[in-house]
Amino acid sequence: MKANKISILLAVAALIASTLACAFGEPSLSNVRVAKDQDGVEVSNTFGTTDTVYVVSDIANGVAGNVVSSKWTVVSVEGYEPGFLIDEVDLTLDEDQLAYTVYFYFEPPEGGWPTGTYQVEVFFNGASTSTVQFSIQ
Repeated sequence: MKANKISILLAVAALIASTLACAFGEPSLSNVRVAKDQDGVEVSNTFGTTDTVYVVSDIANGVAGNVVSSKWTVVSVEGYEPGFLIDEVDLTLDEDQLAYTVYFYFEPPEGGWPTGTYQVEVFFNGASTSTVQFSIQ
């Protein structure tokens, strides 16, 4: 009878360990979106010339040292070549955490954003994960 209790206890412990291992899987980045706020709640692809543009992403199973990067470029803006680089930014996670929301933002330049279409490519640990576009009207 005692051997059965130990077997059951070991089976339960193995089940808990495998569940925890799945819950803490590999770090990943998802749900990249353009928004009017740093929390990514006011999702929009259209902005005014004086708006701040946020690009928000969710990270699961983040590990200290993971790097999220963004590359902001012109798609179609009068007076600029397509692909013109506006800015590049790297964020390094400073602690392990099951869920992160990270954001990049770009305030309008002096005089406002030129009207047109822009894009932001987001990278996770050096690999491109998503490209989002937005327009300024």
